[in-house]
Amino acid sequence: MRISAAQLKHYQRDGFLVLKDFVEAPACDRLRARAEQLVENFDPRGVASIFSTHEQNRLANDYFLESAGKIHFFFEEDAFLPDDTLKQSKEQSINKIGHALHDLDPVFNEFSRTHELQQLAADLGLVDPLLLQSMYIFKQPRIGGEVVCHQDSTFLYTEPQNIIGLWFALEDATLENGCLWVMAGGHELELKQRWLSGTEGMHFETYNSEPWPEDQLVPLEVTKGSLILIHGLLPHKSLANRSSRSRHAYTLHLIDANSISAPDNWLQRPADMPLRGFK
Repeated sequence: MRISAAQLKHYQRDGFLVLKDFVEAPACDRLRARAEQLVENFDPRGVASIFSTHEQNRLANDYFLESAGKIHFFFEEDAFLPDDTLKQSKEQSINKIGHALHDLDPVFNEFSRTHELQQLAADLGLVDPLLLQSMYIFKQPRIGGEVVCHQDSTFLYTEPQNIIGLWFALEDATLENGCLWVMAGGHELELKQRWLSGTEGMHFETYNSEPWPEDQLVPLEVTKGSLILIHGLLPHKSLANRSSRSRHAYTLHLIDANSISAPDNWLQRPADMPLRGFK
């Protein structure tokens, strides 16, 4: 699949692009089945790492940071009772899996390194693309957490800034179950803040404290198999899922090999696990 000149112009103008039916349904189903198998084999005892976009400073523990080169599991904020036991099964409590699925799991590796994605990266101008990180996101029924408005480059900063996010809808994403919201053209705004690793742990460095103009965000309701391309500077969010239906998605982030991933990013791969491209 090649994107057209008009589609490329749309991405460059708006900072996002929806490609319907990019992935066939059986491929989506294989990825979902594999994620469910990984969760089934996961032993949560002694692991209570919660994913939240509200409290990254506090929650940047070793388990989170080590996930740059591993497959780790993170719970929903609302998954626990006051006594720290799960409200429901672990299968209904996991927020996401990250962040090296594409390198460490054969099913995710196959999904992430297709000829179609390699061609897409070339069409988007990445000369020597590298797969930076991956996440499987569950957006659980009724407790799926909100992801506040943010730019991906806040967390994955490179020089030059050429991060591209690939967001695959493994189920229909709707207003009811927490679809993405994006600010068309918002990638032309400056980087608002960075999440830095320092001697005192993780912290935000803020360059612009003005609130996001969230009234400018529009929802992207997409069908299963759709791919949403997201510029690293594009402001986007998703609301909490209070419906009875999940909203499974898989995300990849790409950079060009000529980019330098900042040494104070949270994502630091082990020295024996360098970034790989599509081969």
